[in-house]
Amino acid sequence: MQKQTVAVSARLDQVRYDIRGPLSRRAHELEAEGRQILRLNIGNPGLFGFRVPQHLRDAIAEKLPQSEAYCHQQGLLEAREAIAAQHRRHGADAAAERVFLGNGVSELIGLSLSALLDPGDEVLVPAPDYPLWTAATRLNGGVPVHYQCPPERQHLPDPDEIAALVTPRTKALVVINPNNPTGAVYPREILQALVAIAERHGLVLLCDEIYDSVLYDGARFEPLAPLAFDVPCISYGGLSKVHLACGYRVGWLSVTGAERRIKPLLHALDLLASLRLCSNVPAQWAIRPALEGPNEIGALTQPGGRLHQARAAILRGVAQSEFLRMVTPHAALYAFPSVDPERLPGFDDEAFALSLLEHESIILVPGSSFNIATRNHFRVTMLPQPAVLDTVFAAIERELVRTAEKAGATRRVA
Repeated sequence: MQKQTVAVSARLDQVRYDIRGPLSRRAHELEAEGRQILRLNIGNPGLFGFRVPQHLRDAIAEKLPQSEAYCHQQGLLEAREAIAAQHRRHGADAAAERVFLGNGVSELIGLSLSALLDPGDEVLVPAPDYPLWTAATRLNGGVPVHYQCPPERQHLPDPDEIAALVTPRTKALVVINPNNPTGAVYPREILQALVAIAERHGLVLLCDEIYDSVLYDGARFEPLAPLAFDVPCISYGGLSKVHLACGYRVGWLSVTGAERRIKPLLHALDLLASLRLCSNVPAQWAIRPALEGPNEIGALTQPGGRLHQARAAILRGVAQSEFLRMVTPHAALYAFPSVDPERLPGFDDEAFALSLLEHESIILVPGSSFNIATRNHFRVTMLPQPAVLDTVFAAIERELVRTAEKAGATRRVA
């Protein structure tokens, strides 16, 4: 008698995380066959020769003997105090008692949505988004409602469009600033308008600010919590990007807003944090030296720094392309080019990404993976050496030429 397969949760039917999805699985198959794959799909500094600052490593090594027991469910007090102090320096009314540490921001996003959502509650999420936000909303019984941040507006949201999407079921508004995947940095005026929407409709602001110090060419990051005042606001940060420590899995959230309004939320977060006991203890010792020590990412993003040069290589590759165009990224670790639909009508980002992987051994992420309706974008990380990115965009151009020839598209003659 044939046994039935295990039935999995129907909640997964609409959950996607293509950054590590089918293309990545195909890349693993090719690697098993002996191919060397250049992985531009994930912002993982350690794979590209970046190293965690030595003073963070030293802090963990020194405190390792004190890391063998569970800590408080919210995290080590000294780490939470350092996080709260950083938020206060930026003007937020933060306190260690309202800070929670997690195994990366990813865990804390799920924990927050679990605390907030009842089945059918809606969450306003940007499009393009970091797809974990859409996935985690669905996994927690919510309904993601996407607001558009198109290239025609420099990938910035329109507050009036957002306000028009609010319904009686809307519970929260997600703000990803600086933005992944577009590299947009939101101006103060837009942030203030988003706070006004949240105040008017009783929404919780969920502020993904993991790239807050990865800025280029004088771009200015405005944290949202100092502008929110009494409006309930959860701000997320961590060590993975700014401090190049993805593998440490250290993230945090800080809750701000009027005490009477956030008290039930704090109790819910504390319950959920207690259920998972605590987050990784050893890496928490790196938080205080990270936040109080030198800003090492700044040297990488300034002119002459490796990330600044890598970004320049991407800009150069797009400018030299017959097919590509792009809004210049001002922050974070990614670029989000698009294919000109007049040059390649009917372009399909997923088919292109698979063909690029098969022909050129390069994996990137199709733009539609970030919950946008158009299918002519892709995301590429800035982490490789600039010279490598020059070769990458030469390979992308070759694949675009192959795509155009296959489609019979009219080529532009130089």
